Amino acid sequence: MKNQNKIIDMFNKIAPTYDKANKAMSFGIDESWRKEACAAILAKFINNDLSIADVACGTGDMMRLWSDMSKGYNANITSLIGIDPSSGMLEVAKTKFPNFKFIQADAANTTLEDKSVDVISISYGIRNVVERVKALEEFNRILKLGGYLVVLEFAKPDKKGIISKARDFYISKILPKVGGFISKNKEAYEYLPDSIENFLDKESFVRELNGAGFESQLVKSYSFDISTLFIVKKVRDL
Repeated sequence: MKNQNKIIDMFNKIAPTYDKANKAMSFGIDESWRKEACAAILAKFINNDLSIADVACGTGDMMRLWSDMSKGYNANITSLIGIDPSSGMLEVAKTKFPNFKFIQADAANTTLEDKSVDVISISYGIRNVVERVKALEEFNRILKLGGYLVVLEFAKPDKKGIISKARDFYISKILPKVGGFISKNKEAYEYLPDSIENFLDKESFVRELNGAGFESQLVKSYSFDISTLFIVKKVRDL
């Protein structure tokens, strides 16, 4: 599914059941991955102001964590904006978080001003962006020099060993059935393993990030390589 409009339409359709399906498929573990990502960045802004753009924000859960966790680090979030191309996802997000600010826009064209944010986060969304390189260039444009890009994603895993086979079985056979049952949209969750297979491995994605003006600060995998956290710093303008 390489057509961006088709991908957006798919997310519009599954938006009402998206949160429920996610919790069932990940057993809620993704919350701990997101918290670790937030903590790693907020520790750099103790007693400081920061502005955050959460791209592919979905139903707003990463924004909730940024907002809630910032207090524990005495980090003052001066601006927190959620960006997503799916009207269905944003409709759910606005209902859950009426006080947050949301923009309906693509990752490759956020509509934000040049060098206007300190941090960009994108959780399990970059593999769904057809014009990925263009999106990374856009992230460079809107980030301040020295700002951070935080990516959580299902990177394409190495095909080695029994653990890898078990992980692949879970992703390709179990997750689509669980997600399809809850959402009543089998096709959408069959797209999940395909989107992972068509994404990059960790090393290739880091090279792509380097090419977009970023320097790798942390690459960490979770749960037998199911999920990977990438934290990179903007070191040059394009």
